[in-house]
Amino acid sequence: MINSCAPLLDEKIIKRAENLGVALLLDGVKKAKIDIPNGGCMDAEVMPVDRGMTVVGTALTVETDNGDNFPIHVASYSFDAEGYVMVIDGKAYDKRAYFGDLIMGACQAVGFKGMVIDGYTRDRDGNIELGFPVYSRGFMPCGPIKKDEGNINTPITCAGVKVVPGDLVVGDSDGVCVIPKEHIETVLAAAEEKKEYEDNRRKTIAAYREAKKNGTELPQLAPKWVLDMIKSSVS
Repeated sequence: MINSCAPLLDEKIIKRAENLGVALLLDGVKKAKIDIPNGGCMDAEVMPVDRGMTVVGTALTVETDNGDNFPIHVASYSFDAEGYVMVIDGKAYDKRAYFGDLIMGACQAVGFKGMVIDGYTRDRDGNIELGFPVYSRGFMPCGPIKKDEGNINTPITCAGVKVVPGDLVVGDSDGVCVIPKEHIETVLAAAEEKKEYEDNRRKTIAAYREAKKNGTELPQLAPKWVLDMIKSSVS
C-alpha cells in the first residue's frame, strides 16, 4: 500500500525540537505523563552511523522485511521529500543491509533530512562522507534484495515505537525518539520546562566549581528535591 505523505509539521515546532534533543523530549513525555509505547524511545541499538549526527523532521514511513529495499527505493523517488525523515520498519532483519550510500545520497539529494531503520545498513565510510543523518541497528555488508512494494505512509512499529506518518522524529547521538503529532505541543512545553531546570543546574554547578577554585563560600550543590528526599528518608 502506498499513501501520500502527511502534512509537514510547522517549522516553529521543528525549531523548538531542535533546541531540545532526544533526552529532553523523552523527559517531556515522562513529565507530561503521556502513555505511548516505550515512552517514544526507540530501542537502544538504533544509533547514528556517526556521532554528532542529528535530525529533526516529519515522519514518512516505510514497512518492509527480509532485507528487501524495493519499498525504500519507491519511497525515495515518489514524493516531494523536503522536510521529511524516512522511518523504516525493517523488522530488525540482520542478514542483509537494507541500503548503502547510493540510496542515502539519493535521499539526501531529493530533500530527506535523514533516515531511521529498524535494520542494518552498509557503506559506513561513504555515509559519513555524505554527512547525511542515518540511524540503524548496525552494519552488514551483505546486500539487499528487491522484491515487494511493502507499505509506504502507513502506521508502523519501528524499534519498539509506533510511528504514524506526520509524527515528530528526532535523532541525535543518544538515539531516536518519536512524538505522536497529537501530543507534540504538550511534550515540547514539558521538555522546555525541564531544559530551564537543567540550564539553572549547570549554572549552579559552574558557580560551585568557581567558588571551590577561589576558596570562597560554596553554594548548595544538591538539588532541593534530593535534600527533601534525604530528609524524608531520615525522618
